[in-house]
Amino acid sequence: MGTILLISVTTAAVLVTLWYFSLTRYNHRRGIRALHWVESACARHGRIVDAHWFGGSRLHARLRFAAHWVENAQVTIRLLPRPLPIQWFLSRWHKQKETITFEADLDCAPAMQLDVTRHRWLTRPAPALGRKSRQWTITRPGPVLLTTSTEWREELPPIVNALMTTRGHNLLNVRFRPESPHLAATIDLEDISNEAAAASFLGVLRDLAGASTSRQ
Repeated sequence: MGTILLISVTTAAVLVTLWYFSLTRYNHRRGIRALHWVESACARHGRIVDAHWFGGSRLHARLRFAAHWVENAQVTIRLLPRPLPIQWFLSRWHKQKETITFEADLDCAPAMQLDVTRHRWLTRPAPALGRKSRQWTITRPGPVLLTTSTEWREELPPIVNALMTTRGHNLLNVRFRPESPHLAATIDLEDISNEAAAASFLGVLRDLAGASTSRQ
C-alpha cells in the first residue's frame, strides 16, 4: 500500500512539473511573439531597451522612441497563469483577459485625472427575438458616454474623439493623470495578432498623447 501511494505521489509530482514547465514555455512563446510585433511596429521610431519576466505569466519591457513623443515608455503583457493549475482555473472561471498595457510620460503632464473604461452590453440576437409573437422594434444606438464628472472640461473632446475612432475603439481602458506615468492604455492581447495590429495600437496611443496636450 505504501509503495502504491509513493508511486501515485511521484507520478502526480512529475505531471505537475511537466505541466508547469510546458505551460511556462507556452506563455513565454506567446508573450515574446506579441512583444516582437510591438517592436516591429515601432522599429523605425523606437526600440526595446530591455525585457524581463515576472513569473511565468507577466512580461515587462522598456521602450525608447527616437522622436521623443513620450518618455519612460514601458509595455506589460499579462497572460493567463497557465503554469499554475488552480490559478489558471480561477482565471478562466472569472473570464480574465490576456492584456497588453502601454504606460508612458508625456511632454506636458495632463492637468486632469481621467479614467476611461469601455463596456459592451449585448442582447439576444435578432433571430431569437423574431421567434416571439410580439412585434419588436430593433434600434442600434451609437456609443453612450457615462461620466462621474459634473463638468465637461475642454480637454476631454479631443481625447473622446480619439477613442471613438476605428483605431481606438478596441482599447479596454485608458488613464490620464498628472503623476507618472501620465498615460496608460490597455488592450486585449487577442487584438495584437500581427505587426499591423500592433502599429494601429501605437498609432492610437500617439493620437491620445497628442489629444491630451492639444489644448494645454
